[in-house]
Amino acid sequence: MRDVRGDFPIPSRTFAGRPLVYLDNAATSQKPRAVLQAMQRFYEQSNANAHRGVYRLAEEASAALEGAREAVRRFIGAADAAEVVFTRGTTESINLVAQGWAARRLRQEDELVVTELEHHSNFLPWQRVAQQTGAKLRVLPVDFLGAPQFDELGAHTKLLAFSQVSNVLGTILPAKRLIQAARARGAAVLIDAAQSVPHLPLSVQDLDCDFLAFSSHKMLGPTGIGVLWARRDRLEETEPLLLGGGMVREASVEHSTWLAAPQKFEAGTQPIAEAVGLRAAIEYLETLGMDAVEKHARELSSHAVRQLSQVPGVRVHAALAERAAVVSFQVDGAHPHDVAASLDQHAICVRAGHHCAQPLMRKLSVAGTVRASIQIYNTLAEIDLLAAALAEL
Repeated sequence: MRDVRGDFPIPSRTFAGRPLVYLDNAATSQKPRAVLQAMQRFYEQSNANAHRGVYRLAEEASAALEGAREAVRRFIGAADAAEVVFTRGTTESINLVAQGWAARRLRQEDELVVTELEHHSNFLPWQRVAQQTGAKLRVLPVDFLGAPQFDELGAHTKLLAFSQVSNVLGTILPAKRLIQAARARGAAVLIDAAQSVPHLPLSVQDLDCDFLAFSSHKMLGPTGIGVLWARRDRLEETEPLLLGGGMVREASVEHSTWLAAPQKFEAGTQPIAEAVGLRAAIEYLETLGMDAVEKHARELSSHAVRQLSQVPGVRVHAALAERAAVVSFQVDGAHPHDVAASLDQHAICVRAGHHCAQPLMRKLSVAGTVRASIQIYNTLAEIDLLAAALAEL
């Protein structure tokens, strides 16, 4: 771990003589020097607009963008790089499916199904689709371990959308079981993989989902870029969210047609340097090995549950659940924001609030939680510092 930490500038910082303990990785992760250097190198040596020019620099920029797309394909086990669409992040990816696919296909008798665990980004777009189409939005309840119940899937279910890992509880949902339940009813499946892709080995072909969305900045990459993967037939059924340059096959006053995916969904100038950074992040994770990354996340999150549960007055949510990289808790008699502010005095960075998951907060009967989330540069010693600071509080 010391060797890995040396690759990251920010986790090496100190505040008022205290070592920085960064435990807000579910919000955004820190970036290794390999990512920062790859982006700087692109700007210094190959900066041009992709798919626009026939000169050498433009060809280099185009190759950099498509090389990043191929890296994503390899990382998530997709069959074809043309199934990989670059977006601004998980939120845009889900909205693209909601407006480009669901809003154009669902009817009044149809059902959309989500779980109580969902981030607002995987709840609000479907709420809007339901309002637009008259379809019914159903919410799968979860138990105290954060496991969804299956009794709400019905014959009229057309789409099941769920997070593979909860951004609040860190619980790992039974993705294959949920997908099989949807498939038995002829429903399509979208997976919000924002919290799973950074920590778990994943293959979209093995999962057999229809759509999968995730963000670069939670997996050691830069902000401003994310991915929508979808099966080729689903992409053909989907209309673009944005219209403009670079996605048109032919435009006339009377009628316009679009290029095939992925260009169909990538109007305007793409975040090329960010794609280069995402590729560097993927290659960094591949060098470590995702099995090792997953093992580290599970070990530290399990250690956090044990240590925090021993602190008087601290209650860990879904303490017995299988989890990856996220632990949420309450401190008796203290507002989550006050806890986070107190921990900041110890140079410990955690998130506090409803985490953009207010339906789940209502299920937990709390206004918010304190959330500690882990990445590969975090250590057991940092978890112990968190527990000690909470004991002092």
